[in-house]
Amino acid sequence: MRKSPFTKSSRLSFRAGLFSAIGVGGVSMGLSYFFFESSLENLLFFGLLLMILTFGIVYAITYRMLIRRMETLNRINRNIARKRFEDYDNLSTGGHDELDYLIKQTIRASKTVEREIQRLNRIENYRKEFIGDISHELKTPIFAIQGFIETLLNGAIDDEEVNRRFLKKAMRNVNRLILLTKDLMEISKLETGELKSEVQSIYLHNVISDVVDNLQYKAQKENVTLEMGAFNENTLVRADRNQIKQVLINLVENAIKYNVAGGSVTVSAQPFSNDPGKMLVSVKDTGIGIDQQYIERVTERFFRIDKSRSREKGGTGLGLAIVKHIMEAHGEEFFIDSAPNEGSTFSFTLTKAEVEQTRPPVDSVG
Repeated sequence: MRKSPFTKSSRLSFRAGLFSAIGVGGVSMGLSYFFFESSLENLLFFGLLLMILTFGIVYAITYRMLIRRMETLNRINRNIARKRFEDYDNLSTGGHDELDYLIKQTIRASKTVEREIQRLNRIENYRKEFIGDISHELKTPIFAIQGFIETLLNGAIDDEEVNRRFLKKAMRNVNRLILLTKDLMEISKLETGELKSEVQSIYLHNVISDVVDNLQYKAQKENVTLEMGAFNENTLVRADRNQIKQVLINLVENAIKYNVAGGSVTVSAQPFSNDPGKMLVSVKDTGIGIDQQYIERVTERFFRIDKSRSREKGGTGLGLAIVKHIMEAHGEEFFIDSAPNEGSTFSFTLTKAEVEQTRPPVDSVG
């Protein structure tokens, strides 16, 4: 076990006292010899006495000034090395010198190291959770495909009705893997900043109308009414058209997927009450809703409230995470308002754009 350098004596104080004593003693003996013509015995006696007094005084003063603060500095550094962090906010060093400054800098360094360790721990926990989730998400369709193929190879391939049904199921799982890979690549690009937002002036009505028209077949298949609320067709916003379209597709598909037979989904836009310079785009459904305890987590990767229903409907668990990242990249806000068995409303803001006379918006035609 390594011995602590801070004991009842102080090497630093000892050296300061020793060097001071030698200096003072030497100077005093020299002055006495030249000016007072003292005998050698008297010179040595008074010089030695002065050296002892000087050593004692300097040692006591430096020890009192330094030892407590040096112990504090050592304790902070030892805690950093052991990854143990204390609250130093009320720590009083009792000095206003270089050592006091060094202690304060060390405390700041300790807090920085603590925050960094916490951040790395969160990343490590997130990585472990992500690896577990992605392994499960990949394993489920792969094992399903393997099972269908093995069944076919064991003789079911000769039955045309059975092999066709199994091949359709295998293809459905292949499509699920393709969607999962696509969503993973997209969210990875969003998180790393590789996917940049090409913000331009776009007609919001055109984007919403395209999404509603393209997803009508899905709504009809689930016996859900999909409609678009009325608002000014000439409303211009500043956004990346493709990314906002992806946001709307993800939200509308979820609203259809987690709806009830005979339910409805309404996509609308209106001026944002908290900021007249923004529009609030909303996707409202009459579906199963979300319990309050889960609302903050639904934008996490792979988080599902009802996992069996999500897999049955073909979801990857990444849709809302992608929505969140796109809105953050745009510097906009994203809201979720929901209640069980009453439906949900997913909303996000978009900044209005001034009409440019010299250059038409990118989607002004068609």
